[in-house]
Amino acid sequence: MGRFSRGGKARRLCPESALDHDYAPDAVLAPFGVLETDSGQVTIIFGESKETSDFIADALERWYEIRKTKISKYEELLINLDNGPSVGSSRTQFLKRMVAFAKKTGKIIHLIYYPPYHSKYNAIERFWGALEKYWNGKILDKARKVFRIAEKSSWKNTHPIVDSLKKSYKTGVRPTDEEIEKYGHYIQRSESLPKWDVYIFPNIEN
Repeated sequence: MGRFSRGGKARRLCPESALDHDYAPDAVLAPFGVLETDSGQVTIIFGESKETSDFIADALERWYEIRKTKISKYEELLINLDNGPSVGSSRTQFLKRMVAFAKKTGKIIHLIYYPPYHSKYNAIERFWGALEKYWNGKILDKARKVFRIAEKSSWKNTHPIVDSLKKSYKTGVRPTDEEIEKYGHYIQRSESLPKWDVYIFPNIEN
């Protein structure tokens, strides 16, 4: 965030002033988004810290709390996601948090990963592109302003739900070997695509 020129256009009587050089930002927001493919509803959770496995897991839990009444009917949550370093199927801290998420919600969590260079097929990426186009030309210098503009955007005639997490996250967090051994029983990988297709069960009996 800062008074940076974004190269877009806005309908105003007078143009907004922006910095003529890209200085260091005043602050950074990390966006997390969920696009529900059945309804088209988008939820954006902005973090005020780094994008880590714990931030993504907390944001996913926050999304579930917001949308619980709408999705409680589903026994399984299928999540399409890229294979980024914070959410990869080999990221032990992320898997630990997903096991906790499954146990907390009682839902089966099914993680489906897009292979490298295929994230363009993920519908949420098309929303991010639409949002980027929507707020180009606007000065994103305050968190409250970013949230308000995001709320006014739309996807398939529906406004996003916007929330934030005010928490600081550390990088490099890893579970202990004992923790990995405990939660590993809840994880089942595909025999043919073990890296890209992962089930996480709320109970070992599954």
